[in-house]
Amino acid sequence: MLSRYRNIIICTLASCAYSASAQGEVLQLECLLEPHMTVKIGTPVPGALSEVLVDRGQVVRKGQVLATLDTRAQTAAVELSRARVEYTKRRMDRNEDLYRDELLSLQQKDEMETDAQLARLELLERETQVAIRKIASPINGVVVERVKGPGEYVQESEILELAQIDPLNVEVVVPVGYFGQIKPGMTAQIRPEAPLDGVYEAKVKIVDKVIDAASGTFGVRLEIPNRDLSLPAGLRCSASFDL
Repeated sequence: MLSRYRNIIICTLASCAYSASAQGEVLQLECLLEPHMTVKIGTPVPGALSEVLVDRGQVVRKGQVLATLDTRAQTAAVELSRARVEYTKRRMDRNEDLYRDELLSLQQKDEMETDAQLARLELLERETQVAIRKIASPINGVVVERVKGPGEYVQESEILELAQIDPLNVEVVVPVGYFGQIKPGMTAQIRPEAPLDGVYEAKVKIVDKVIDAASGTFGVRLEIPNRDLSLPAGLRCSASFDL
């Protein structure tokens, strides 16, 4: 009685080796775990750093304040604008009875209302100037590098570099002969290199439409969930595709 086998094809960038196993065909390829994205954090306005609240390796959450610029001048301007808003409000309250008794012209009332509106807008603008000097994280991730520290002047320079590692990208280079066989939505089994062990399921997200003529390969990107951040980026791995 004849047994049915599946071919296991193990590929590196240089060559492919063949062996036999159970039914069907499995393509095994080298891969690399990479961050889902990296972000270099700067500031929209120049200024001196007052404090940097995180350091390399620290986990950060989206919206978390990472660093602040010196805001003493802007905070004083906010207090000045807030006092002006309170004054214009009291002025309008005092003159409301005069307007009802027709002792205050419509033009005078309009001028007071305009002053009050301008004061509120000025306060909002100055509060925004304070807010943008608090530099928040745009992603959930980890701090890769801290470039600047308290007291340093920053303008168009990088302060921190962050990496999002949930999910992780799995980058695979596939021989051109398999173009069309690997498609978005397919799954693969990912085995990280030592010292980690275990098998993780990843889903194909991107299949390049341009072939690299020099190497006869094309790129494939998969994503692997990493909610507990137990898998570090930068590890080599192997990816097994059931074809």
